[in-house]
Amino acid sequence: MSNSILPQFGRKIRTIRIEKKLSIQEVADRSEISKGMLSKIENGRSIPSLQVLLSVIKGLGVDIQAFFTGIYLDNDKKYIHVKKQDVTIIEKEQGTKGYTYSMAFGSNIGSETIEVVILTIDPGAIRDKVTTDAYELKYMISGKVKYYLEDDFIELEKGDFLFYNGRIPHVPINEGNEQVEMLVVYFFHSTDN
Repeated sequence: MSNSILPQFGRKIRTIRIEKKLSIQEVADRSEISKGMLSKIENGRSIPSLQVLLSVIKGLGVDIQAFFTGIYLDNDKKYIHVKKQDVTIIEKEQGTKGYTYSMAFGSNIGSETIEVVILTIDPGAIRDKVTTDAYELKYMISGKVKYYLEDDFIELEKGDFLFYNGRIPHVPINEGNEQVEMLVVYFFHSTDN
């Protein structure tokens, strides 16, 4: 599977933190960043600056060279093929119930980073509105949701698309009795303000 380097940082930080049995707050305090920022980095909602990344690596108490071991970029392929068994479940916000994110892949295209995720939302799932540092494209594979964007909401059902700036506070709510499945594509732009 071909992955870009940037989306791998958050997953690696989270893996090391859990292996060392450290809380997000402990690592954030050691790194001199907010708990919210660390959570966003771990969950792929924000790409850290080099200074922040080095601070977090230090906060984790790991050697820089050891941190970058296993992070790779496969530039030899002209395509990305992801087998179902290679899709990775990623944990998003703490306190979230019933939202499952399955990372298909992430890749750099010039100064852009793209991540493709399958999101499943259980009936009665709970989550606060969130923001990301990406533009987001949603495609409804199955089910229905009320998609809240700041103070507005849009009803989405199978086959619908939604595109928006992820900096707008947002959350999809499944008020039905069946699980919802949607394709999520995150478009990160390194110079976007």
